[in-house]
Amino acid sequence: MADSSIPCLSYNDFGTFLKERIGQRRFPFTGSIEITPHCNLKCVHCYVSHCKQEANILSYAEVCRLLDEVANEGCLWILFTGGEPLVRPDFMDIYTYAKKKGIFVSLFTNGTLITPAIADYLYQWKPRAVEITLYGATKQTYERITGVAGSYERCLQGIELLAERRIPLRLKTMVLTINKGEIKQMQDYAQKLGIPFRYDPSIMPRLDKGLEPCQFRLTPEEIVEIELADPERIKDWREFCQRKLGAIDTDTLFVCNAGIHSFAIDSYGRLSLCISARSQTYDLRQGSFAEAWRDFLPKVRDQKAAADAKCSGCELVSMCGRCAAWAELETGDPQSEVEWLCRLAHLRLSSFGISVPAQIK
Repeated sequence: MADSSIPCLSYNDFGTFLKERIGQRRFPFTGSIEITPHCNLKCVHCYVSHCKQEANILSYAEVCRLLDEVANEGCLWILFTGGEPLVRPDFMDIYTYAKKKGIFVSLFTNGTLITPAIADYLYQWKPRAVEITLYGATKQTYERITGVAGSYERCLQGIELLAERRIPLRLKTMVLTINKGEIKQMQDYAQKLGIPFRYDPSIMPRLDKGLEPCQFRLTPEEIVEIELADPERIKDWREFCQRKLGAIDTDTLFVCNAGIHSFAIDSYGRLSLCISARSQTYDLRQGSFAEAWRDFLPKVRDQKAAADAKCSGCELVSMCGRCAAWAELETGDPQSEVEWLCRLAHLRLSSFGISVPAQIK
């Protein structure tokens, strides 16, 4: 008798399978919804919390309608983020609605509001992944960043509640001047729990273009010093450069896949290319997701970069992480250079033993 079993693919393999077949055809198979701008912490580097917040965030009914609409267009993955999603009293209802739609759900949270009851529910209705941000390895450092007494213990409790139930969990941190000396300790803590860990030194300005978070950003030299002490990090960067180094063959302002395979919706129902590119948005309270995906986002994506823009044709664009949204937040001009990113990219290449093409030295 022939084997009639259905092969099982991991989430990552399934995602790769889809991307290979879709290629550069526009298809919204992944998106994020910021279900609240509010948070129970007061992190010094937050890009949302100090911005002007409106009162009329999306209601439960509106979120469900949007989930219906994105699912009808083929969306398979949704990230719920904020703010802190769990401050919404109806968060678990929203989560359950998305799960019952057959959507793969990921959750970004600070972990401090996770209770045994929530952990039990997530065990029953498993998410695609939960990512918790750990701001420090010690109480002093963690709470110096979050500004809330008792938040360190609550975060560790949340992490351990999920880890005990083997819920798909990842830990991450933003590398700041305040916690830069505790990266290794946080890595060791995650390893002890058997949980993946990553760190990111890319501190952006606030969404209102306030530069206050940047005062906590490390210098490129400090970042490379940390990375040189991490063999796996160096290995990943070298492999990335072998695959990606080189000019991107496009004359468009945006060079990533935002608006091609992904989208972002903020707490007020405004659609944009990504969570950072919010200068051009579409009000989903006034129109449908299908209309926005078909008519609005392509116009944003198709904006051309100036022929004489400094970063046009640069072979380090994929390495530096420069994007039009970041440039606009930091300098007011989406076509400008972000000097900090440029310096970091060049320093990484020279420090990791990768030759820099002569034309971009």
